[in-house]
Amino acid sequence: MLIGIDDTDSPAGMCTTYLGAVLVRKLEGAGVGVTETRLVRLNPNAPHKTRGNAAVCIRAEGDPETAFSIAEALVDDLADLSCENTNPGLVVAGEAPPPQFYWQAVRDFCTVSEAREVLDEVGALARGWKNCRGLIGATAAIASVLPDRTYELLAYRSADRFGTPRRVERASVFAAEAATWPHTWDSVDRKNRVVVCVPHTPDPVLYGIRGESPTWVKAAGGRIISEGAALAQIWVTNQGTDAHLVPGTIGALLDGRSYGVEATVAERATTGEGGHVEIAVRDDDEILRCMAYEPTKGFRDVVRALVPGDRVVVCGSYKHGSLNLEKIQIRETAEDVRYRPPLCPDCGKRMTSAGREKGYKCRRCGARAAEPEPVVSQRVIGPGWYEVPSTARRHLSKPLVRGEPGLREDEFD
Repeated sequence: MLIGIDDTDSPAGMCTTYLGAVLVRKLEGAGVGVTETRLVRLNPNAPHKTRGNAAVCIRAEGDPETAFSIAEALVDDLADLSCENTNPGLVVAGEAPPPQFYWQAVRDFCTVSEAREVLDEVGALARGWKNCRGLIGATAAIASVLPDRTYELLAYRSADRFGTPRRVERASVFAAEAATWPHTWDSVDRKNRVVVCVPHTPDPVLYGIRGESPTWVKAAGGRIISEGAALAQIWVTNQGTDAHLVPGTIGALLDGRSYGVEATVAERATTGEGGHVEIAVRDDDEILRCMAYEPTKGFRDVVRALVPGDRVVVCGSYKHGSLNLEKIQIRETAEDVRYRPPLCPDCGKRMTSAGREKGYKCRRCGARAAEPEPVVSQRVIGPGWYEVPSTARRHLSKPLVRGEPGLREDEFD
């Protein structure tokens, strides 16, 4: 059977994966055998998500009624039902719903009524709390298919420490990544010297290690020096797979979806208030605004280094008329040409503009020139993929250490 749970946490605390880890132990204590634990990230642009928009799926063997009863009681006990935006969902099914529902939840939006219809088709046991929104994620979790998968070791705190400062030795986290990279990733941001895998929110997670296999995440976790963990769980996940990205075309992008878009740089980047960088790309006459926000740090320098004519693939989420960049591929670079007033051949001084479409004029001797002087600069970046740092990476975004992104629509077929 497949047990799906979603939306039990809130900004004030709790964590759906923690509830899932506790549930695993309660199920096993009741004689229900757990064969897989899955952490499923859904559309990162969902308006009602809490933090990373994660649901869990537990694959188990045993009596569905028993499993449902145990899980139901645990949600009642642990979910933060006092939060207006916490609306849990619990489902138990003997067969997986069609995977199309999962892909829709990762790349688009679903409704509670759509989830209920899918659950009815497979004869699932289900309960929703309050407005029942968590049924969407719970259903998507048990419908999930992972053609690409990664793993995460999540260590959880003792209940008496929830909400207090975490004690994790910073140097040990850097040492753990140094010993296990590239088989693990995003534990730290080495360039900006930031620990990434230790949250700052009041939830039960002590730290999380992401990697390519259970062996590697356990190896990294074993090197971290911290307060004692109450329990730990390894989850198979869709994190770091770009499951949310699909190919898109400028002029046909939908708000709240995530795309990879082939385009040509139309204008040089500009830096606005707060250090946010904006650049325009085009496809024929269609223009798309792309944003690299301040938290992306040095990635903004890549965007600033682009010049008109560069052929690129821009990847990110489309929201409110702009694409919020997660990574960029430069496919072909153009010449970096800027123009300045020409030198006067007689005086050797720079001419000035003689007016709109009137060329240039020497203020000293009156000599004229029709065209500006082109200045070609050496490019500081070349073809290849460029990504935001670990501190700014979304859960679903595939780090380049795992290879190039793959933009596919075939999962819908």
